[in-house]
Amino acid sequence: MSWIDQRPDDAMDGAFTAVAPGPIASVEPLVFREAMARLGAAVHVVTTAGAGGKSGFTATAVCSVSDTPAMLLVCLNRRSNSAPVLAQNGVFCVNTLPASEEKLADLFAGRSGVHLHERFVQGEWITLKTGCPVLASAVVAFDCRTIETKVMASHNVVFGAVEAVRLGPASPALVYHDRAYKPV
Repeated sequence: MSWIDQRPDDAMDGAFTAVAPGPIASVEPLVFREAMARLGAAVHVVTTAGAGGKSGFTATAVCSVSDTPAMLLVCLNRRSNSAPVLAQNGVFCVNTLPASEEKLADLFAGRSGVHLHERFVQGEWITLKTGCPVLASAVVAFDCRTIETKVMASHNVVFGAVEAVRLGPASPALVYHDRAYKPV
């Protein structure tokens, strides 16, 4: 049997589900981290606000899932201080950073020692439909409501339905590649 067991999924007629055949074998973490450093990715600040408080974190693990309905996913380490806040609020906004916002990326990555809601002192913030902070200078912002969260190894994979989009000023975006920020 291959690693993909092509059995129809009960929830969707004709869909197939990938099933691992047994224990997962993988490369060493240091090898994986080095390989991932060579994979360029857009830099985002993911924000949340609501009953659980206000928080944000820097992420490169963001991906579109579907356009009908509009949906994306964000990966977040479960040990992050933002993880319980995002889970309780049930909403988040993915703000794609312009190339000029390296300092903001570092701030929300926790490299400055500033935590949770205190990080919002820097930048100009507005809100859209969910009430999450939206960076006014973001290249694009996706305002989302959490649909489902999957626990996968050390991370939560958070799926969100996009309830609003804000197209920001046209400018180069910030990318992280080979452990350095680069404009694209």
